Amino acid sequence: MNELLGFEPDARLLIVNNDDFGMYRAVNEAVVRSIEEGISSSCSLMPPCPAAGHAMDLLRERPEIPFGIHLTLVCEMPRRRWGPLAGKEKVPSLLDRTGELFAPDRIPELLAQARLDEVEREFRAQIAAVTDAGPAPTHLDWHCLADGGRADIFDLTVALADEYGLAVRAWLDPARRKLRARGLPVVEHEFLDSFGLGLDDKAGTYARLLRELPSGLSEWAVHPGLGDEEARAIDPDGWRVRRTDYEFLTSPEARELLEREGIVVLDYRALKAAWTASAGGEGAA
Repeated sequence: MNELLGFEPDARLLIVNNDDFGMYRAVNEAVVRSIEEGISSSCSLMPPCPAAGHAMDLLRERPEIPFGIHLTLVCEMPRRRWGPLAGKEKVPSLLDRTGELFAPDRIPELLAQARLDEVEREFRAQIAAVTDAGPAPTHLDWHCLADGGRADIFDLTVALADEYGLAVRAWLDPARRKLRARGLPVVEHEFLDSFGLGLDDKAGTYARLLRELPSGLSEWAVHPGLGDEEARAIDPDGWRVRRTDYEFLTSPEARELLEREGIVVLDYRALKAAWTASAGGEGAA
């Protein structure tokens, strides 16, 4: 992977991607600050979410911020719901018995009934909502669905990425093997989702992970948020994760550790360039 991305074999490469951009304003503000003032390198936008328009305004004002599209088939916020952009009547297999997107704890039910043609319809609607508004994404990934959750959904997403000239986040072995077979760049080490970390001494955990970062390409999916009054009201299960992420990402310690350890922080522009060169991808540049 290092050679494919133009680095020496022993280089320690890290993508720090802020997921959930667009979920609500306190997330949006933290995402931008974590990139402009902290160590985060990119973000992933959730087009169906209530604050997606605000997020896209922020991106238009900051064209230097690289971002991907966080393809979203799941809604975990009953107090601030979002739905499919294609229209509920056009994607009924993506909805639960109440006519809403599934919650994360019911993902197996979603994956058991989701029709691939309706997944494609919704993914295309989400991609179009971003590209029609002007900002140019770098990659595709998924909200709450590791590598899309099913092999056919992953393959569909890769086909869409080829069509639009984008990269794809992949971190489970079956998907990584598929992309490696095509000569495409993928993370090489264990993928970090910050919702899987404990809250106690999270800064210490992050510092240890940076000191122990191996050579090659790694990725952290982090979830910064300000943890303000709005967040505590609508995101009671997540705001602490987001606030502690934000505090570390914007801390002087984080930046000093990167410099001391000689870690190179990348974003998906590097992967997109390698993806396009290797795959001969067509579409948006």
